[in-house]
Amino acid sequence: MHKFLWMLFFAFTIVSCGTDTDAGEFVVGSDYLAINNKVVLIDTMTVEMSTINFDSLVTSNQSRILVGNYDDPIFGKVKSLSYFQLSTDTYNLNIGSGSDTEATNYVLDSISMILRYDNYYYGDTTKVQTFDIHRLTQKVKPNIDDDQFYNNSTLTYDTESLGTISYKPRPTEKDSINIKMNRDFGEALFQKFKKREITDFDSFAEYLKGLVIVPATANSSSVIGFNLTSRLRMYYSKYQSGAEESLIKDFEILVPARQFNSISLDKTGTLIQNLPVSSSKLSSILTSNQGFIQSGSGVACRIDFPNIKQLKQIAENGAIVDAELILKPVNNSYSDQYPLSDSLRVYTADNLNRIGGNLLNSAGKSVFGVLNKKTDEFNENVKYSISIGSFLQKEMLKKSDSRASLILTLPTISKGVNRLVLGDQKHLNNKIQLKIYYISY
Repeated sequence: MHKFLWMLFFAFTIVSCGTDTDAGEFVVGSDYLAINNKVVLIDTMTVEMSTINFDSLVTSNQSRILVGNYDDPIFGKVKSLSYFQLSTDTYNLNIGSGSDTEATNYVLDSISMILRYDNYYYGDTTKVQTFDIHRLTQKVKPNIDDDQFYNNSTLTYDTESLGTISYKPRPTEKDSINIKMNRDFGEALFQKFKKREITDFDSFAEYLKGLVIVPATANSSSVIGFNLTSRLRMYYSKYQSGAEESLIKDFEILVPARQFNSISLDKTGTLIQNLPVSSSKLSSILTSNQGFIQSGSGVACRIDFPNIKQLKQIAENGAIVDAELILKPVNNSYSDQYPLSDSLRVYTADNLNRIGGNLLNSAGKSVFGVLNKKTDEFNENVKYSISIGSFLQKEMLKKSDSRASLILTLPTISKGVNRLVLGDQKHLNNKIQLKIYYISY
């Protein structure tokens, strides 16, 4: 059917109807185009846009340490802390026979946290960012009857900083940063191993429950991603027979499910500061004809098609053979610091924003929004296109009064802070467009 449509589309001359056709609440105006009286292009259908806020997002087991904060001119104050549990492959210092005499030959040199970039960053990396590392006073353990952590999860930690660094991030030029840790903290941990007071994971986790990396509020410029090969490294030496041997002991994040990022967004003073509870929505009419999306914080864009069932009034027998939803990022809302994502994730949801699953095409494959980056003087070609023909056909034929919505998010929804601002149908410069190809037979 799809191939038939396009054969008709190119084989016949497109002509415009001279009069408007009224079909109840649905009005087909002068933009109603007929193709050999069989296939029509409709681009006057009402599309409603709103912004929602998910109650929570799973941020554990995402394979990314996400740390930093920045003041977003549109969304507000963004902040991410990262919590994690450490462990090691062996719980000894390779002291050999273990005699007290031999053990005295081992001494601590230093201890550091090595954070390895994973090339993710968002915000202004030309400015200094400051991190502090704190010791957890609460075990990295999810709530009862749950095995995950969320963007709004938190754990208690000691107020004393065990290590701090102020630096200009270079996530694409350098592989890691080294944060020198508190000497007393390192010495105490070293002695626990040296005296064999720590012999397994349980005794280690009881002594060192975990760490959290906290961005300093005084420096607010960017959020940086580090991978899970980051580690706490203990440097120590063995002295014997006048010779010195340098050794290391690594403590790693060996269980990705025991690492998570706590991501917060202070929306005070922004257009979305009054976002309602997760089961409701904030109309774009109340946000300057714009819809908003931000990863990490759970802000998403909802799209509704309130009059889709009216299409059945066009013809006794007809079907939607294709439809394209075109969304345009609002001018000046994106830049090198806040780049556009190459794609959008698209989900179906009910009227309470409960996700039903990925948007699927007629072949059962997931549908994504794809960005066209070809720019012109007025950025009219910068847009996301989503094929929604199969979705709208099902909505049109529903016998019940229930309607499904589309929820738009970014691919980094659980492991980044990327964001996007879209124009609705009444936006002055960046209007959303819906093109429906309908065939009567």
